[in-house]
Amino acid sequence: MNSHKNASLTPRGREHLVKNIASQGARKAADAAGISTRTAARWKRRYQLEGVAGLRDRSSRPHRSPTRIGSDKTERIEGLRRNQRLGYAQIAERVGVSKSTVGRVCVKAGLAKLPPVQDSVPVRRYEKERPGELLHMDMKKLGCFDQPGHRVTGDRTRNTPRAGWQALHVAIDDHSRVGFSQVLRDETSHSACDFLIAALRYYRKLGVPIQAVMTDNGSAYKSRRFAKLLRRLGIKHKRTRPYTPRTNGKAERFIQTLLREWAYAYRYPSSDVRAAELQPWMQHYNFSRPHSAVSHKPPAFRLGFDGNNVLRNYT
Repeated sequence: MNSHKNASLTPRGREHLVKNIASQGARKAADAAGISTRTAARWKRRYQLEGVAGLRDRSSRPHRSPTRIGSDKTERIEGLRRNQRLGYAQIAERVGVSKSTVGRVCVKAGLAKLPPVQDSVPVRRYEKERPGELLHMDMKKLGCFDQPGHRVTGDRTRNTPRAGWQALHVAIDDHSRVGFSQVLRDETSHSACDFLIAALRYYRKLGVPIQAVMTDNGSAYKSRRFAKLLRRLGIKHKRTRPYTPRTNGKAERFIQTLLREWAYAYRYPSSDVRAAELQPWMQHYNFSRPHSAVSHKPPAFRLGFDGNNVLRNYT
């Protein structure tokens, strides 16, 4: 047992105290050790009864606890908490003990925080073996503005009336994590098709032919126009299960990164200025910014871009 930081004596010091009591007397030995005569007499008595073992620290826990609850009440408390998921006050009323006693029992049994009623869905991570095997696509609505809004100023009285909306369309390669995005006028099938063509051209310049596209079940991606374009291009269309955005998690995570590091990272004077800064940021994301899924290297590293070939990387 660890000695208290303010303890006057350690077990070794108590043994020395007992020897001094035998040679000098209790009062002188106690004064030299900086303790009372009564405390010195207690250590002497414990040494006489138990020897050196009696000079060690003991637990302050009482030998008897008359008000301590029995095992039957402990089991009932745990059962009510685990099976019926009752609160401390309800359990205390049913069992006939104090609320603090219920809390102490639950903490000891690991039931202070109840587990979820339903088990969480296990994480299933996947990654395609080659670039272009699967392209994740998604979109995010962004508000237009002619002056900074409350998100950066904190003033909700300043706004841009009837400013309208923009749509951020994103695409990200499953293997390399190389991304492509554009700010378009809306989220219709026309914009989705225009963005798909622009994305395919971008990846083709990088030497990445797209074989399949994964989207959610938005109206633009379920439209006949979008399906017809994919058939004409010979690209397979995969859709996520309804209400399971984690299936398209790479695109969802890419949107979060865009919002944090581009859309809301600076105080843009207008939404047009924000849109103009998108492509420079995308260049930084693909060729300079470290990505945790690519061993903390830029996504373009998996396409053979080593970061030093300026003409190849930026033309």
